[in-house]
Amino acid sequence: MMQTLDSKTITVDAIMDELKAKGNESYKKIFIKHGAKEPLYGVKVEDLKRIQRNIKKDYDLAMELYRTGNSDAMYLAGLVADERKMRRKDLNEWVKAANWYMLSEYTVAWIAAESTHGWEMGTEWIDNKQENIAAAGWSTLSHCVSMTTDDKLNLKQIELLLKRIVKDIHESQNRVRYTMNGFVIAVGTYIPSLKAKALEAGKAIGKVNVDMGGTACKVPDVAEYIEKNATRAKVGFKKKTVRC
Repeated sequence: MMQTLDSKTITVDAIMDELKAKGNESYKKIFIKHGAKEPLYGVKVEDLKRIQRNIKKDYDLAMELYRTGNSDAMYLAGLVADERKMRRKDLNEWVKAANWYMLSEYTVAWIAAESTHGWEMGTEWIDNKQENIAAAGWSTLSHCVSMTTDDKLNLKQIELLLKRIVKDIHESQNRVRYTMNGFVIAVGTYIPSLKAKALEAGKAIGKVNVDMGGTACKVPDVAEYIEKNATRAKVGFKKKTVRC
């Protein structure tokens, strides 16, 4: 069983066998409904995390897993990637191969944000005309905001990004609208000095319509989420990691 292997003996083949064994048809159908593409086995995230605990962080293994093109393996790659070794070309390779939002807006955005290239890559990707790449960019910037101390953030640039969102969000692509909305929430939650600006942007934006693919998922309301985080004393709190 995977649990008996240590990080030196775990191979991509062994992991793929484990993923296949833990695949769940019901979960696979749910993932596909949310936009996942074949190949995938439908492995629960909790099972991926059990495998992750045996691997910890391994740059080479993460790159191999991602290149399998299997959605479960690609998500696992993000959990075990060594962000300190990720290069710009690695991140660009990953974002181009991310074929649904769980990979582009979570896996890729997590690793980009935790790497030394996060803000740079995020601001580059948001200008891309490809929906999944632009969405990954906004998600990356949101994660950067949640992790980076305010004194290391360019607050003027962030204010300009808020203005850009107010201007462009309703004409943007589907998942780009969703992640733009998330960026406004992140700014209002993690940067106390810009909370009022974020709430103002949220009011100007109003209701954001996003096609959620017939699922029960909803677009978060900016003001509601920022204030909810405020009541939980989370405004200004910075995360140590964004992977989950």
